[in-house]
Amino acid sequence: MLNLERLRTLDALARHGSVSGAAEGLHITTSAVSQQMAKLEREVGQQILARHGRGVRLTDAGRLLAEHAARILSQVQLAQSDLEAQRGQVAGELRLSAFPTAARGLFPTALAALRAEHARLRVRSCELEPEDGIRAVVRGDLDLAVVLDWYNKPMPLPDGLVKAPILDDPADVAMPAGHRLAGRGEVDLGEFAEDEWITWGEGEFCHEWLMFTLRSRGVEPIVGHRAAETHTQLGLVAAGLGVCIAPLLGRHPIPEGVVTVPLRQRVRRHVYVVWRADADRRPSIRAAVRALRAAGESVSGTTAATPASGSPTT
Repeated sequence: MLNLERLRTLDALARHGSVSGAAEGLHITTSAVSQQMAKLEREVGQQILARHGRGVRLTDAGRLLAEHAARILSQVQLAQSDLEAQRGQVAGELRLSAFPTAARGLFPTALAALRAEHARLRVRSCELEPEDGIRAVVRGDLDLAVVLDWYNKPMPLPDGLVKAPILDDPADVAMPAGHRLAGRGEVDLGEFAEDEWITWGEGEFCHEWLMFTLRSRGVEPIVGHRAAETHTQLGLVAAGLGVCIAPLLGRHPIPEGVVTVPLRQRVRRHVYVVWRADADRRPSIRAAVRALRAAGESVSGTTAATPASGSPTT
């Protein structure tokens, strides 16, 4: 009889590609991973791992068993979801992530509501960039992730995920109070061709979006500074070091000496939550989505575009 926990360890090893990655994803030690794999090899009577440089690789038998393990674990998750749905109780543990401004702007309200309404639910949260959050949900390391895309640059989602909108988040340009455009009612991105931009880290989704959008407006960006956090970006703006895009979510309080001006193009980013389709019937998932949507409504002052559908994304 194959041991489920050892199959879970094999699945993590296949997904992460290393013993250390699997250990981190499962929150166990590397020696525990190695011990589980040694026991699994004895159970199946075949070699599953082979040395590869300083690391390991899956053998043909290991890859075959890992494919079965992924399907078995998905079925187990589906069974657990069905049982939880039949019981109808919001209980157990729920793991979720959000990108930094959503963690600041949504989590305090949403997670406090979950604690107040569902005393038997244990929520664990962390900050992750959208791409990392999506990967963690696909791997099963997280139950939900709050992610985003932009009005002109969608975020691709893997198959097997469900999503629900949280809010549409308008974005302005933040500039020093003494900037030549600070007194305007609205501005165009093309008017910032000579300005230095304060943007996100190289390769991050929001940074790539900004570069794409500025170039589509005929502006070759001058990047002066990079910072992951909106408040760090606004602090640099307050010091007169450049301009930045300032979405509404999580940007308050705005530092003294900074002015935000709406864009004529009405730039918005779409904030939504994703989870695995095989966990769709879990009451805890549904409760978390409702709490996040309510928090989004309190930020935007409007109801999110459509209800959580419970159907896979297309």
